Amino acid sequence: MTGVTSLPPCSPDGLKTKVFGSLSAAVTVRVEPVGRWFEAHLHRRHHHHNLSHTSGSLGSDSSSDSSDDDLEYDEDDSMLLTLDPKEWKNQDHYAVLGLSKVRTEATADDIKRAYKRMVLKHHPDKRKPKDGVSKPRQSGDDDYFTCITRAWETLGNRTKRRSYDSVDPSFDDSIPSVNNNSKENFFKEFTKVFKRNARWSKKKRVPLLGDEKATLEEVNKFYNSWYDFDSWREFSYLDEEEKEKGENREERRWIERQNKTARQSRKKEETARIRQLVDNAYACDPRIKRFKEEEKEKKAAEKKAKQEAVRAMQMEKEREKREAMEAERLAKEKEEEEAKAKAQAAKKEREAAKKILKKERKMLRDICKKNEYYAESDADRVTHMADVETLCDRLSAVNLQSLNESLSKADQSAAAEIFSKQVSGMHAEMEKERQEDLRKLQEAQSSKGGGGASSGGGKNWSNEEVQLLVKAVKMFPAGTVSRYEVIANFINQHSPSGNSKTAKDVINKTKNLQKLDSAQKEEVNKRAFDKFEQTKGKAKKHDVMAPSERLDVADTAEQKKAAETVEGPKPWSTDEQKRLEQALKTYPASTKDRWDRIAETVPGRSKKECMLRYKELVEMVKAKKAAQAAVGKK
Repeated sequence: MTGVTSLPPCSPDGLKTKVFGSLSAAVTVRVEPVGRWFEAHLHRRHHHHNLSHTSGSLGSDSSSDSSDDDLEYDEDDSMLLTLDPKEWKNQDHYAVLGLSKVRTEATADDIKRAYKRMVLKHHPDKRKPKDGVSKPRQSGDDDYFTCITRAWETLGNRTKRRSYDSVDPSFDDSIPSVNNNSKENFFKEFTKVFKRNARWSKKKRVPLLGDEKATLEEVNKFYNSWYDFDSWREFSYLDEEEKEKGENREERRWIERQNKTARQSRKKEETARIRQLVDNAYACDPRIKRFKEEEKEKKAAEKKAKQEAVRAMQMEKEREKREAMEAERLAKEKEEEEAKAKAQAAKKEREAAKKILKKERKMLRDICKKNEYYAESDADRVTHMADVETLCDRLSAVNLQSLNESLSKADQSAAAEIFSKQVSGMHAEMEKERQEDLRKLQEAQSSKGGGGASSGGGKNWSNEEVQLLVKAVKMFPAGTVSRYEVIANFINQHSPSGNSKTAKDVINKTKNLQKLDSAQKEEVNKRAFDKFEQTKGKAKKHDVMAPSERLDVADTAEQKKAAETVEGPKPWSTDEQKRLEQALKTYPASTKDRWDRIAETVPGRSKKECMLRYKELVEMVKAKKAAQAAVGKK
């Protein structure tokens, strides 16, 4: 219905029109026809009747009886004579009542009218004789009229009819298979099958297969609905035994359990049949294939677009990276040029300062040498010579220049006093520095985790034990199994003090040594060097050389030899170590002149040095294995 908007009436003369509100907009309403008059219209159109056929008969009870002609009954009653009343359960009840053409489409009124018709025609008391001879009436349940009664009892009851319709013998349970014919004639083959099986759905509206033009949403809706298909079909009509036939409650329960098991099995088969039908349709559906191809093409296009976007982004990043690298290169070149210029300027300054320092040192040496080092005896002269060298090493160019000026301007006695005063101040400063270093070292050793009563089983770490610790840490690097236990065992095996060290003591002492500053480490190294000199029994540089030889010591071979004696053996580099190991593998013990050939392979090393290094390595390996074996036994 559609609302009609009309113009307001005109006001009479002398009156004014006032507007108090506005009309609502027109609304379109969809009207669906219902009611018994519409039902009568559909009934006439279905049976091709005119209006006068049903006029005046609607709503009356006699209409159901007077409209028998609307149904198409089976006129051949010879089938009834072939029925066995004892096998009534296997008969076609719709055919018995003459409704085999309409079957499940027949209404309750149609079944009632058909039963009345069959009773009037085939009741034993109302049968008409055939060929002038009436058929005798059979006794009990042996008469075929019993089949008509059973058909009415089944179809006339809504529950029993539903049970019978579930196993309707005329229903075709077959489903198309997956083959080329089904794929080519998909809509022709499957449309009628889905339409036929839609009658079992509990839902009133079940989507049908559709056609080639169906959208993806419609196809998905169809398959989702059929994959979730809920069938009302049940198979109680096929029960082998009736529960009421049980003699007692236990027997009736047993019959009910047997029937229930059989129904569930048939229901499961029916569900599998519907599922197989949907699977076959999905496999043969050309729309699914088309949708998959479209989806594949869409994904390929999206992937291609994404790859192109990534490629463009990468190209942009590479371009920006190249520009950044170019700018960085230019900036780096500029910085390098500036740094080079600064380095050259600094180098020139350092060289100039070095020349000045060298000049002032030479001047100090010359002044002191000219004045016999301001010494009164040879012993004092040697000491003052050492003091001059120490002053040259410790004083800056400015201080040296000031000292040289003071010594040059003063006379012999005043210069000697100035020199003595400068040396005394230097020694006092050196002693102060040494005391400060010793104080720091003692504080570090007495701190927590260090030496003293808190570590090493309540005993201090001796210099020998510290050197063994440093050696063991290098010998057993990080990653060694039970590293600190192995190090502690190594120290206990080689320590002459007899103090037992634990892994915890080693860890604390190692951390303590790592915290030492450069001055403390230098003091530790100095003590280790002094210990080494005492072990080897070598004299220091000033004890080896005579005072007369110290004047020209820088140019003599004896000075080089003494320096080598003080410094000890030259350490082996990584390259030399690799060459030695490779030579040991190349020349086995059976090789003639083995160590001569090995020495030739390692440049800068003599035969004796190679042999000593080999012995050191063997001793280190043995000590390492012994320490690890001792820890393993624990």
